[in-house]
Amino acid sequence: MVLQLQSMRLRDFSRGNAGQPVLVCAPYALHGALVADFAPGHSLVEALQKSGVNRIYVTDWCSATPDMRHLSIDNYLAELNVAIDEIGAPVDLVGLCQGGWLSLVYAARFPGKVRRLVLAGAPVDVSTPSELSKMVAALPQAAFEQMVRQGDGVVSGEHMLRFWNIPFSQHDVEAVLQRNLRDGSDEARMLLDRFKRWDRKALDLPGAYYLEVTDKVFRENQIAKGRFVALGRRIDPAEVRVPLFLLAGENDIVVPRDQALATARLLGTQPAWLERASEPCGHLSLFMGRKVLSHSWRRIARWLQADIGDVTGARISA
Repeated sequence: MVLQLQSMRLRDFSRGNAGQPVLVCAPYALHGALVADFAPGHSLVEALQKSGVNRIYVTDWCSATPDMRHLSIDNYLAELNVAIDEIGAPVDLVGLCQGGWLSLVYAARFPGKVRRLVLAGAPVDVSTPSELSKMVAALPQAAFEQMVRQGDGVVSGEHMLRFWNIPFSQHDVEAVLQRNLRDGSDEARMLLDRFKRWDRKALDLPGAYYLEVTDKVFRENQIAKGRFVALGRRIDPAEVRVPLFLLAGENDIVVPRDQALATARLLGTQPAWLERASEPCGHLSLFMGRKVLSHSWRRIARWLQADIGDVTGARISA
């Protein structure tokens, strides 16, 4: 841990000081940042390291305490900005799930501080529906406000787990990790136990942040519509012109493939700087699945380190 802020612990996985810094923006929604570094063979951080990315950082978001109940999206953007200044801009920003829309908003708000952008299973334009956006849309905003009041301004992660009611069986965990866990080995037992503990340890969220996300991001689709205001400035996704890599899961019901890839049409990134990939998997496998990590994330690592030519012949180098 190299930086402790109110909202996050900035974790440094770097092996030396050489190379372009990569910041993995973990989702701040229900579960912790272990999704980015779950276990050997199931670690996005490890996959990037094995492919030659030496400077890697991860946002480890903190579970909300009562004194954090008024923190808003702006507070999280501001502290993400502090973390990036600590690392040294520009960074390559890798947004996972809801860390993806936050990363995109950050890139639009601070364009000079992001060199390349990777969005994996990231909900941005929710006009392409998903099970998550449908559930949010089906409930009145008053229901979310009631959840905040019940926690005296803090939304309980345990309450959200019961609300979403998403139990994981051993078969589900095998699908997520993309491996057979029925051999009775110590490793299989370790992975099952680790997943169970990770799943049960839900993050509490500040009520102000939670209400803004459900209303502005998912109900009103403000980011995609160019109406989202970040730290006092309305952001336009079309002004984001950095090289972009989009990763989607073909069987993802949280952020369906079409929704994850729809972000490309919102941004100003030129076609030569745009890469897309989809994997035959569900949502969590995008970050923990053995096959995805050895395939698409190795490809992403090579893309982060490659020279990218623009139409004028200039190069954007690693």
